[in-house]
Amino acid sequence: MADTSSDVAAAGSFLESLMDTELYSIGAFFCDEHPDLVDEVVARSEDIERRGLEAHSADAGSPIEESFETLLTGLAVRYYKAVAG
Repeated sequence: MADTSSDVAAAGSFLESLMDTELYSIGAFFCDEHPDLVDEVVARSEDIERRGLEAHSADAGSPIEESFETLLTGLAVRYYKAVAG
């Protein structure tokens, strides 16, 4: 029979390592500072994923760097929410 206490400890250690990343920090900060915008930034980032940076940027009439920042923020929020639960 497997030693579940060591499995739990390993999982906990792994989750802690996921929390010690820049992407996690960005997501946590955004969720804490702008909870009312979380759903919107995730939806926009998913749209950018589907359509691509250039197409989204052209349609939005905004610089491609802004679309990239939105994409990255949305990914960070999703990462944070997945790890934090």
